[in-house]
This record gives sequence, C-alpha cells and structure tokens, in this order.
Amino acid sequence: MIDSHTHIYMEEFDTDRNEVMHRAVAAGVGAMILPNVDLDSIDALHNTVAQYPNLCHAAMGLHPTSVTPQYSEQLAAIRPLFDTHNYCAVGEIGIDLYWDKTYRTEQCIAFAEQIRWAQELSLPIIIHCREALDTTIEVLKQFPYNSVRGVFHSFTGTPEQVATIRREVGDFYFGINGIVTFKNARLDDLVTAIGIHRILLETDAPYLAPTPHRGKRNEPAYTPYMAARIAQILGISIEEVDQATTSNTRTLFNL
Repeated sequence: MIDSHTHIYMEEFDTDRNEVMHRAVAAGVGAMILPNVDLDSIDALHNTVAQYPNLCHAAMGLHPTSVTPQYSEQLAAIRPLFDTHNYCAVGEIGIDLYWDKTYRTEQCIAFAEQIRWAQELSLPIIIHCREALDTTIEVLKQFPYNSVRGVFHSFTGTPEQVATIRREVGDFYFGINGIVTFKNARLDDLVTAIGIHRILLETDAPYLAPTPHRGKRNEPAYTPYMAARIAQILGISIEEVDQATTSNTRTLFNL
C-alpha cells in the first residue's frame, strides 16, 4: 500500500517521526510520496527522505497558497534543485482560491511554469485544486491534450467534473483521502466514476484524518481506512484496492 501524498516532514511530526514511520510500516504502507510546500519546507523534506530512503520519495514544487508577488524569485530558487536531486514529481502545485484570491494571476503563472518543468523533465505533476477547478483546467488547456500526466490530489469533485477533466485535459489520476470516510462526504458516485484504475490512496497527513480519527493528527498508518471505504463503495476486496492503487502509484511516479 502506498500513501501517495503525505507531509510527514512537517513540524507536527518532529517529536515522534520514527514512531509514525514504524506504525505506517506495521499497517502495510510500503512507500510514501512527500510533496513540497514552499522554500522553507525544502530542508525538512530533504532531511526526512534522507532519513527514510527506502520508504520516502520526494516531489518538488511551490504550493499555490505559498505563491507571492515574488513568485519569479521563488521559482528561480526551486528549479535548480531538479538538477541535483532525484524527484518523482513536480508538486504540490496548482490553484487555490479558497483562502485568498489576491494572487490568482500569480498562481496561474506559477502553475503553468511548473507544468513546463514537468514536461521538460518527463515528470508527473501533483495538482492542488481548491475552489478553482475551472481555472485549473484553463491553465492545463494551455498544453496539448494528454501531454501532461499527474494526479488531482484530494479530489472531492463530481462525476461530471471527472468527465470534464478527461474530455478537456487528459486521463489523470485522482487522489482519495480521509474525506471519503466522512459520514456526510457522499463521494460514492465520484469514486465509482473515477474507477479503481485511476485512484491513488493518500492521507495528506497531518491533515484530514479519516474516521474514526477525524479531528486528530493524520498519519500514513491510516491509509488502510481509505482502502477499506473504497473497497466498500466499489464492491471489491481491500486486497484488490491495495493491488490496483499500488500499481497506479508506481506507474505514475515511476517508483
């Protein structure tokens, strides 16, 4: 089983990171993808991957909520890292208009630039899209159909939005996390529309802990909760979910 999106390098795990990693392995998690957030998180990300090289794989990018008017300087500081480090993706990148729309234009420019990096480097992208699907699609449509591969992280849209992405952008993967276990999430139709061969399991730890740990710090050991709920929705076994999502993740990130 793979946690395809986790931030265990963050300070929330500084006091018990070893225990968190041991619990993840005991729960059957054999690999984790760690996407970057901003310039300040890079060292912690690199240090965590170096400490757990058999479990952790790094992705590098500038998160949309970290984009500032100085985005050119931010991107200029990040781009050379791809020449000296082995990253599995460009991420976490995208558009977020939930918290603040002030830098919408800057977010779009930064997103497009990092997509170009992914194309140049033949890497997938990890997309953060919150209250911004139309804008995200408009940026992606600057590139030829299906010329970019990647995952829509923490996707909670509709089956119609999945169809729109597939029709207008390409055959992307979709990350499903603890939200799928929430009582009122109502993601059954979405999960069915995506289909098991385009789903990735993720925690987004330390955020969005699944039921029965909702409201607490999330961690990779909780990945099986998502697998169990997806299995229930699709009417297949947890083992089938594990096998398919592990294969999906390894294929996308070339693990």
